[in-house]
Amino acid sequence: MNALTRCLESYWSSSIGKKLVVAITGLFLVLFLAGHLIGNLVVFMGPEPFNAYAYFLHHMLHGVGIWLFRIGMLVILAAHIIATIALTIQNRAARKAYECKTTIQASVSSRVMILSGLTILAFFVYHILHFTARVGNEYNNPELYKYVLDGEVVHNAWKMVIDGFSVWYVTLFYVISMTLLASHLSHGVQSVFQTLGLRSKKSESLIKHFSIAYTLFIWLGFISIPIAILVFGFGG
Repeated sequence: MNALTRCLESYWSSSIGKKLVVAITGLFLVLFLAGHLIGNLVVFMGPEPFNAYAYFLHHMLHGVGIWLFRIGMLVILAAHIIATIALTIQNRAARKAYECKTTIQASVSSRVMILSGLTILAFFVYHILHFTARVGNEYNNPELYKYVLDGEVVHNAWKMVIDGFSVWYVTLFYVISMTLLASHLSHGVQSVFQTLGLRSKKSESLIKHFSIAYTLFIWLGFISIPIAILVFGFGG
């Protein structure tokens, strides 16, 4: 056990170990974002499909599945943030006074990544409080948010989303956060390929174009929902 602990500590203390943790957790988060977006876009299909989707998620494995998934994603997100911050601190400590211009530019890029990452974390906490814990709103009111699905009364998640994004400052914060997320992804997706050794001169252009396309898909997809609700009156 001591040998295993020392091995893990040695691996974590190295920059390679931290980069690999950032890359692997980042890959999981990238895949999660795509799946989460596809699920969210069901809102455009109307209340019945979206409420059926929400009901399915909250009743997986008799309700245990959604919490196992949430805890797992929280652990992955925490590991990603901690490893990123630790790697940044380690790189700054090792930097010398005569660093070249490209290194200075790289440090600026890393600072932007840290800033956008922490902002995304703040949004994640707010988003959980808003739609999951439903703090500071009436989304838990069974009289206001009930829907009959296949003869069973369920929570009207569709109306909750419509009401939530009908508030201008909620939508504004959401759009800003998704824009910062897009900025984070545009660099992060390419870094995942590079750290995992999948980036070469031949694949560099393809990876760059994939990163841009994926980032646009995520950004446009997520902001389309609140904008459609607030600006174009969808669901009203």
